[in-house]
Amino acid sequence: MDQVNYSVGLDIGTTKIVAIIGKENEYGKIEVLGIGRSKSLGVHRGVVNNITQTIKSIQQAVEQAEANSGLKIGSVVVGIAGQHIRSLQHSDYITRANSEEVINEDDLEKLCNQVYKLVMLPGEEIIHVLPQEYKVDGQAEIKQPIGMYGGRLEANFHVVVGQVSSIKNIGRCIKSAGLDLYNITLEPLASSEAVLSQEEKEAGVALIDIGGGTTDLAIFKDGIIRHTAVIPFGGNVITEDIKEGCSIIEKQAELLKIKFGSAWPGENKDNEIVSIPGLRGREPKEITLKNLSKIIHARVVEIIEQVYVEIKNYGHEEQKKKLIAGIVLTGGGSQLKHLKQLVEYITGMDTRIGYPNEHLAGDSDAEIASPLYATAVGLLMNAVENKDKRRLKTLEAEKEREMVMQGHEETVTATAKKRERKSVFDRWSEKLKDFLDNAE
Repeated sequence: MDQVNYSVGLDIGTTKIVAIIGKENEYGKIEVLGIGRSKSLGVHRGVVNNITQTIKSIQQAVEQAEANSGLKIGSVVVGIAGQHIRSLQHSDYITRANSEEVINEDDLEKLCNQVYKLVMLPGEEIIHVLPQEYKVDGQAEIKQPIGMYGGRLEANFHVVVGQVSSIKNIGRCIKSAGLDLYNITLEPLASSEAVLSQEEKEAGVALIDIGGGTTDLAIFKDGIIRHTAVIPFGGNVITEDIKEGCSIIEKQAELLKIKFGSAWPGENKDNEIVSIPGLRGREPKEITLKNLSKIIHARVVEIIEQVYVEIKNYGHEEQKKKLIAGIVLTGGGSQLKHLKQLVEYITGMDTRIGYPNEHLAGDSDAEIASPLYATAVGLLMNAVENKDKRRLKTLEAEKEREMVMQGHEETVTATAKKRERKSVFDRWSEKLKDFLDNAE
């Protein structure tokens, strides 16, 4: 199959690396052609801290996906997360030279570019600039100002910032693994693409993606992203607590958490005991399930409370900003028993578990529809969407060539100018690619 017909999402997580190959079928659903996963070595709390091991893990996942699908992986869309990610709200405006002309894409781009010039802390770079609402000559709450008249164009922006070194390290790993970086996107945004419906985004919803190293939060209201945050705790800290609290090795702690773990201590009776084999001929250890769930409960409450602080910071308690659709939990950590009930108890908000199956074709493997793969599916969707945009550009270019042959030069110049306008993010991706190509 031609590389043009399929896309690849690569989720570089703290516990696992997933490469997922897919394409859009005739019904607009994502058909998964192959998937590969490997244990993630060299990533800590969403940040690469050992390049060599990360490259190895990426190559393993990619080889498995290639063997699985019989296809060759060239370029990938990668997610970025980690405790260095922060977001801020910013308002900016431009004064237009001629208020008698209608507002066009150039004006919006000029306004966005202005935000990219914001002075950040040393070593930080703007990853996403997401416009929220616009104001034209003081008239507020405009979602799309193109075509309107006005002299002063203002907007509120949600700006996502990350550490330059962390972004470049991810790019370096991709390049060294023999792959091209097609695009880079914020992981909570990718997960939200995969598990949230448009209605939920309109009503107001908080997506909590509990991964191994981090818990990512994305808040939507009126269909627009309003707030993002990365909390540097995830499923691994729970495993660590079980390991310490029960004096067992990590592998056993992880198995205990998955098989018998519960976020609600009241569920287990005092006499429910699980026996764990001792190391090298030592006596087996007996652990009560009540004790186990107490350890889990304490840490989960801490994570949820931190997330809830972020939800309150966004302003959920104000009537106008209320998140009517409540909370959607996804990621590997969302599979913990009774977590949904605990989140509802702490926050008082409606909660459901988010599965990425809504956008997948009907015959997809049941395993891929697990919350574990929400980010990977979201990245694949992003890759498919970008590929479609690029295909449209190619078609436009071909149309222009035909028009030149027929002598419509003026129209061609106008459409060429229009096509030259790249999104700021496209340009940022290109800047990153140039950096990686030059940094040998």
